[in-house]
Amino acid sequence: MSTTSALDEILEFHWMMDMLQTVDVGIVVLNSDFEIKVWNGFMEAHSGKLPSDVRDKTLFSLFPDISETWFRRKAKAVFELRTRAFMTWEQRPYLFKFRNFRPITGTEPFMYQNISISALVSATGQVDHVCMMIYDMTDAASAKKQLLALQVEHSEMKQAAK
Repeated sequence: MSTTSALDEILEFHWMMDMLQTVDVGIVVLNSDFEIKVWNGFMEAHSGKLPSDVRDKTLFSLFPDISETWFRRKAKAVFELRTRAFMTWEQRPYLFKFRNFRPITGTEPFMYQNISISALVSATGQVDHVCMMIYDMTDAASAKKQLLALQVEHSEMKQAAK
């Protein structure tokens, strides 16, 4: 490998790491003991917890509101079958109870979330870690709730007009 090629790879790795830290999606990597290995900037900003404070601690010790039985069952299929698992805000409003990050324009008390959990296959072909991606769905949830309220109001007005 040439020096230029090695330098290019280092630079590419650096900006990829920067991208993972600044993307507007939560990224959490867990090992099979559910210890946090990666905690990106989105998670830090919304939880108030620094990566150095959460690294190597279990998800359940830091977030006791997360149902350990339920989450382990969700993650088991990901670890064993190398499949993806999903959670939508319609099924469960959130995994991490974060405040709504839009205090002035937002009407919701917490952040609605969609979650995907993916297997991370190691160089040895084993799945020792999973990656959770946490998406802020508060705007979509709020809009859907407002639409449903308008539909109910419209239906009631139609009934009253009869």
